[in-house]
Amino acid sequence: MSPADTDRALTIRRAAAADVPIVLAFIRELAVYEHLEHEVVATEADVHAALFGPRPYAEVALACLDAGPVGFALYFHNFSTFIGKPGIYLEDLFVRPEARGCGAGKRLFAYLAHTALERGCARLDWAVLDWNAPSIAFYRSVEAVEQSEWTTYRLDGPALVQLAESYPRRPGGST
Repeated sequence: MSPADTDRALTIRRAAAADVPIVLAFIRELAVYEHLEHEVVATEADVHAALFGPRPYAEVALACLDAGPVGFALYFHNFSTFIGKPGIYLEDLFVRPEARGCGAGKRLFAYLAHTALERGCARLDWAVLDWNAPSIAFYRSVEAVEQSEWTTYRLDGPALVQLAESYPRRPGGST
């Protein structure tokens, strides 16, 4: 960013239903950055349903420079059984390259930390690709602690379906 850009107004706001197209655009831009664009199958309808449907599954905060969105954070609640309190899980955070250096990423993190404490959450969790040195350096700069003793697993696609189909159903469809 140029010195003139530092005078621009940086704000964070919750996404509204009308923001779904920009949220999906940020998801696609993040996928390109992570070399995973081939994995993006989400549609605007999917994102709208997940964020604003009858049962919202996630929330989005938008970082805006002069009211124009330049980054996003998509997050949802998780729960710590040991602590007995909810947490916030940050699924994705992305700031467009031309807006990096203006403090948008740190402001999004501060917003999430504030939201977590305001909601009585005990922690903020996320994962990062091991090759993403700039993000890792940023996380360390805000005193985040690597959870190296944990390994992330995923069950999806045919394996998810196969396991689900092994669950016994009672007559009448109840579980």
